Amino acid sequence: MKENSYKPQMPDVMEAIFDAAYLLFNLVAAILFFTFSKGNVLFILYGILTLTLCGGDAFHLVPRIIRAVHGSNDKIKRQLGIGLQVSSITMTVFYIMLMYIWKLTFPELKIPVIIEAIIWISAIVRIVICIFPQNNWCTDEGNMKLSIIRNAVFAVTGVGVIILYIISGNTYGYHMTRMVAAIIISFGCYLPVTLFSKTKPKVGLLMIPKTCAYMWIIAMGLQLLF
Repeated sequence: MKENSYKPQMPDVMEAIFDAAYLLFNLVAAILFFTFSKGNVLFILYGILTLTLCGGDAFHLVPRIIRAVHGSNDKIKRQLGIGLQVSSITMTVFYIMLMYIWKLTFPELKIPVIIEAIIWISAIVRIVICIFPQNNWCTDEGNMKLSIIRNAVFAVTGVGVIILYIISGNTYGYHMTRMVAAIIISFGCYLPVTLFSKTKPKVGLLMIPKTCAYMWIIAMGLQLLF
């Protein structure tokens, strides 16, 4: 009866619309990359990058949309927990691919060996940590210690990618220094949410600019495509 009598509030409806629009944007962007790539490996990789982002986030956002419309229950809570785990892993893979996109975008530039090693090692460590059952993804308590560790390692991955786009600067007039700003915004909004959203729910609003930052990253690829 409790679930049947649930009536979504306006914030819930707005969240559901925003999440659905974000997933749709990524799906359309991926189709555009594959359709107009004309065999260009760079844009094929952009398409894979976008699908990875969309697919991984869907594991978390689709249950959130369902929860916003129909209310919460134990099944939805479990789906949200698993979705967080999956999206944490795919988000890490996203930054590895972003490194290879840098390589393809600026073929005349050589990636520093130490930076590539840092990105790979930190990404692998984070993925391994995310697999640990001790993360308690499907519980309200979670595991604050592991959360701090896995996100600190993730920040190292992000810093590595940021350094690459600082190195390339405005090479070829692509203005890809904007990628630095987008990544900083995404991490600046994402980390407080993962650390404090359970105790301070309003911090979760930072996911809006974080999501917009990821859309901006995809939009930069579309700008290069067209």
